[in-house]
Amino acid sequence: MNTALSRLNPYPFDRLNKLLAKTVAADLSPISLALGEPKHATPAFLIDYMTNPDLIRTGLATYPPTRGIPELRQAISDFIERRYPPAKINPENQVLPVNGTREGLFSVAQALSEPLKRKHIILPNPFYQIYEGAAILAGCQPLYVNSDNSAPFKPDYNSIKPETWDKVSIVYLCNPGNPHGSLLSVQELQYLIERALEHQFIIIADECYSEIYRDEAVAPPGLLEASAKMGNIGHKQCLAFNSLSKRSNLPGLRSGYVCGDAQLIESFLLYRTYHGSAMPIHNQLVSTLAWSDEQHVILNRALYREKYTAFLDIVHDIWPMHRPEASFYLWPQTPYDDQEFTLNLFKKANIRVLPGSYLARTVGTENPGRNRVRLALVAELDQCIQAAERIRDHWSKLC
Repeated sequence: MNTALSRLNPYPFDRLNKLLAKTVAADLSPISLALGEPKHATPAFLIDYMTNPDLIRTGLATYPPTRGIPELRQAISDFIERRYPPAKINPENQVLPVNGTREGLFSVAQALSEPLKRKHIILPNPFYQIYEGAAILAGCQPLYVNSDNSAPFKPDYNSIKPETWDKVSIVYLCNPGNPHGSLLSVQELQYLIERALEHQFIIIADECYSEIYRDEAVAPPGLLEASAKMGNIGHKQCLAFNSLSKRSNLPGLRSGYVCGDAQLIESFLLYRTYHGSAMPIHNQLVSTLAWSDEQHVILNRALYREKYTAFLDIVHDIWPMHRPEASFYLWPQTPYDDQEFTLNLFKKANIRVLPGSYLARTVGTENPGRNRVRLALVAELDQCIQAAERIRDHWSKLC
């Protein structure tokens, strides 16, 4: 058995289930704001295409290529160039499909880290726990970089000393950030790219929330965009991951991509060939269609904006919250211990949220998630409104 398995921390949702297990919820219909699973309807044109018998027959009858079919690689390349100018991606050697970002973000550390030479993998704190598990099972040591505990919640990368950078294999970024929705600017991304080129570590950018943002005219910047703008047109030391889960409401399709440095992509492809992680042909064809269409994504963003506005209008007088520039989360402070507050919200209003301390680690004496909770506005509008009204109506009992 891999002894590193014993170093893995319990997953946040396992901890949440354990926290709530012995508590009787309020006698109200349950509402979950805990899990970041999109609940908007999958676009009808994708469903229609996916259920075409000829498509399914073709997909089931063929071993899929690990490197992806040409149509999918071209569609992803076109998306990158359309979304992140002046970045350009060669579909022949700078892109691979992955089975959702979770799978890719985990396996890339197994393939590309160098634990014997460079033992550290840097994570933002708070963070998506897959990064931590990937680092531990790759034989590396997670190094947590705390975010400010007030908006905009950005990790303090300037605090890392040059001698530490020399011991780093990989830096995981989440931009827009989970759980807080903060954005790293082009300049901040370029600072990290400069460090990566100087110290020869790899930047892994998780951009899975990139297509859910507040202002239709101001899209969040991406790693490859920042790379191209500084003249790193081959995207050396840079890999960007994204998926269709949030963008197209396709979490069950398990479809995403990794793009960037051709040499790193070549090594990752070798690993994936042995790992057996090829995406089925019919999923690749549906993904090609989804990456090629923007109208359904624009409509999806509009739904999230409507929910943010409705929710915050109801609770702002009693529970002020920072509205992020992107993602579908809220990251408010709690009036007391985040676990106790989560328990009470379940007990008084039958609403599930995720304690912020479950999404972070204590560094020194500070856990940057303590006394915060993560709320995922993924349910339909009426459920989000109902949740906000319950919070408002039960606030005196919660405090």
